[in-house]
Amino acid sequence: MDKRPFPFDFFHIQGQCALITGGSGAIGSALARGLAQAGARVVIVSRRVEACIRIADEIRAAGGQALGIGGDVLDRGALERVARDVRSAFGPVNILINAAGGNAPQATTGPDLSFFDLEGQMVDAVFRTNFAGVFQSCQVFGQHMVEQGQGCIVNIASMSALRPLTRVVAYSAAKAAVVNFTQWLAVYMAQEYSPRIRVNALAPGFLLTAQNRFLLVDPASGAWTPRGEAIIAHVPMRRLAMPEELVGTLLWLVSPASDYVTGTVVPVDGGFSAYCGV
Repeated sequence: MDKRPFPFDFFHIQGQCALITGGSGAIGSALARGLAQAGARVVIVSRRVEACIRIADEIRAAGGQALGIGGDVLDRGALERVARDVRSAFGPVNILINAAGGNAPQATTGPDLSFFDLEGQMVDAVFRTNFAGVFQSCQVFGQHMVEQGQGCIVNIASMSALRPLTRVVAYSAAKAAVVNFTQWLAVYMAQEYSPRIRVNALAPGFLLTAQNRFLLVDPASGAWTPRGEAIIAHVPMRRLAMPEELVGTLLWLVSPASDYVTGTVVPVDGGFSAYCGV
């Protein structure tokens, strides 16, 4: 029987290399800081290279180890360059967090834009950002894990993947694809390479971010829109989430504490997915 002392060694990730795509965003940066505080060597990747560098500088100033690199998850060549740079700086990637994603008003239905008027190009762009980016990142950095025979991938899904939400048609479809792909890849990695390569997803509840502010907050008054009010009413905890509240669940998913967990989607949603409104 495993004699590791409980509970601290269960959550030991010190010295591991953790790469976060979309690491300059609200969720990605919070996860990067949390992993660094737990002792991981963190790599922040996004198209916004200056923001990546700034967050890495903040982590190092707080005593952590971090590297900020510009990279587009839809550019295979850019990801391969990132992989080479990371290997040189920190060694192979042990933990991959796929947090890159987002929505666009042009791929969202509303009073002035019906489903029938959505532009296919914008729908495709949203789908590719949220799904193809995850797929490609897993291809590039998952190879590091295959070489080692172990590793953890955590894809950032969404409540809209589990319970499709009105208006965000392209985003919901893409996040549902991420959930399906998470399950598929978990089985593939375990059967074809190593059961010590685990793949899971984290499904955040509602946060107020740059990508959804236009849906939730009235720009003139700063008050909740009817959609924002409806969301709060359907969250039993009666508030939106803070990005930092995802960190605890992430640490469980990437640590030995969840050694027998793969192919799962874990909601962190204040009870939203459990509540039918009655």
